[in-house]
Amino acid sequence: MTTAMLELQDVHTYYGNIHALKGISLTVNQGEIVTLIGSNGAGKSTTLRTISGINSPRTGHILFNGTRIDRLPAHEIVRQGILQSPEGRRIFPRLTVLENLEMGAFTRNNAVTMKEDLERVYTLFPRLRERIAQKGGTLSGGEQQMLAIGRALMGRPTVLLLDEPSMGLAPVLVEQIFTIIQDINKQGTTILLVEQNALMALAVAHRGYVLQTGLIVLSDSAAALQSNETVQKAYLGME
Repeated sequence: MTTAMLELQDVHTYYGNIHALKGISLTVNQGEIVTLIGSNGAGKSTTLRTISGINSPRTGHILFNGTRIDRLPAHEIVRQGILQSPEGRRIFPRLTVLENLEMGAFTRNNAVTMKEDLERVYTLFPRLRERIAQKGGTLSGGEQQMLAIGRALMGRPTVLLLDEPSMGLAPVLVEQIFTIIQDINKQGTTILLVEQNALMALAVAHRGYVLQTGLIVLSDSAAALQSNETVQKAYLGME
């Protein structure tokens, strides 16, 4: 039996009195791309924020390689190997591309491996190599998304949390970003993907969960979810 790399067990998260996650349980196994789909306000981003320690669950457990992490501060969760590319990119606009990428490696002190990872990021995102000395805030939306993912990769994630990587991007760039997500996964990084574009998310994922108002209402292989009539009508724009 496969032991889950990342596991949420009956997680309840609140914003003040607002009950955002109402008992989320999910697993992500090594080497998978798992996607969370659902409408706005379903709890997708809150799930990622709870995993990464930005929000603390009021009850429930989060395990990483069998060890509880739900009481660790966010920077310790980064050190464990869980890194997030946040919704809205959140790059440092006044820092250069290179400085933004270096910020992603703040927990590391090995110059040799950092150089290797910079090269990996530039190979995945050649545009960033061309923009190395440019301020982050002057990049296009697509370039900022590449930078946000690249910054997360600089921390050498075991699990990469991607929050809405296609948001606001032109269709041709969306396809490019999702191809790169698959490449990152093939290189050995496990991915938990939150994505409004359910069609693209299910096309690249191995498995998926459907969230609705803080609850998981459906989970299956990505292929099965793609052919599920309810999913097709609610999230894939099919009648």
